[in-house]
Amino acid sequence: MYYDYWGLKKPPFDNVPDPTMYAECHTSMENAIAETLFAIEEGNECVAVIVGDVGLGKTLSLRIIIDSLDHDKYKIAMVANPDMSFIELLREIIGQLTGTQCEERRKNNLLEIFNKILFETIDSGKKILIFVDEANAMSPANLESLRLLTNMQDAQSNLFTIVLAGQLELARRLEHPKRANLLQRIGTFCRIDKIETKDLIRAYVETRLSLAGGSRTIFADDAYGFLWEYSDNGVPRLINKICKLSLKAGETNQFSLISGEVVRQIGERFLHLAGPAVQMRRPRRRSERKAPEELSHDERAAYYVDTSNLSVEPFMDRRRHSEIYEPGEPEPKGSTEVEQQISKGMETPEPDAEEASVTETPKPLKEAAVAMEVPGLPEEPAGKKEIIEEFEMLDVKVTINIPYHVIEKSRSSSHEHRLKVAGSMAAQVLKKYPELVAASLDDPISVWNDIREFVLDKLR
Repeated sequence: MYYDYWGLKKPPFDNVPDPTMYAECHTSMENAIAETLFAIEEGNECVAVIVGDVGLGKTLSLRIIIDSLDHDKYKIAMVANPDMSFIELLREIIGQLTGTQCEERRKNNLLEIFNKILFETIDSGKKILIFVDEANAMSPANLESLRLLTNMQDAQSNLFTIVLAGQLELARRLEHPKRANLLQRIGTFCRIDKIETKDLIRAYVETRLSLAGGSRTIFADDAYGFLWEYSDNGVPRLINKICKLSLKAGETNQFSLISGEVVRQIGERFLHLAGPAVQMRRPRRRSERKAPEELSHDERAAYYVDTSNLSVEPFMDRRRHSEIYEPGEPEPKGSTEVEQQISKGMETPEPDAEEASVTETPKPLKEAAVAMEVPGLPEEPAGKKEIIEEFEMLDVKVTINIPYHVIEKSRSSSHEHRLKVAGSMAAQVLKKYPELVAASLDDPISVWNDIREFVLDKLR
């Protein structure tokens, strides 16, 4: 094994939530662990929350918290994938607390079972803890149901504590005005950030090497600057990936030390993981383009993304769509269905009866301005026709023309409206550039989402 070559007893940089490999040099993570333990053991809190971007150590934090607890005092349920109905979530929690699979499927009965478990646990001198990882995958309706679940407390103390961990999207949902009741019940709210400095990255790497049995210098001094650069300035998951492959490259080439050049070469392979998804190019000067009225029909078709259907619901994956769906509203379509729509050529959803008169007979393109016309928006000021943006994505050169009046309208509209506009334009881009879909068959949703975020930034 590659780690034997370096005199190590086990892999030092596997991306698994192993508490025995925890390096105490990640300040924000240490604070999150300490505050959450306080909320559980001393604070008598109802809800604790940990948020952070991908790859920063949220799952590892939960494992460390669980391992730090006295298991004689607690009954623990850990939900790793909460993307399920509330009934399924309750069945999963009850099954873990009782140690047997829960067969009940009626919500009222499940609530009664959970309530009974609560008081039996309290009578036995213990407390129930429920950990939910990837809580950003929960629907707004399930978040509201969890809030109602917290009403099962007595007058003196909280009978159980829920710890939610998720991406920053979770924080945005919890801050929504409709979830003020849940937000007010949160006892501790912690955010995990990147490892702050190059020196701390060095401490992180050397600590993990020591925990794996290392006793000598393996990474040269100049390696840590490249680790900082290629790990997106301190993302632990990327540090682990680069270090692991660097050790393997060193073993393959019989190196005695991992130099900065080795780390640089490995980091270049994953630069697209840490860098921006959309690589910007310098915009064309207007003088290099023909005026809209000078373009032929074919040239207009080549240059312009049709935005005439901006009112049509955009293609959205469940994670992004759930930001604007509230309890009681229809559930959003799953990402699988969206991927099927994209793979079929980005066909626009069929309009409903009220929209049919507007969308079923689109007018032919006579002028560029007509193609960009959106009902109900003001005339564009003279000299401000559109913003022309060019970027390169998956080796495809893409041009997007965003009408000025669309930008002006969006800036004064709600976030939900801007999401719809940006999502519709992103769908039109994928329809116009099918090679983007062909180049991203594994995950076309992420390509659509990257384009939508780029357009959304312009609309702000």
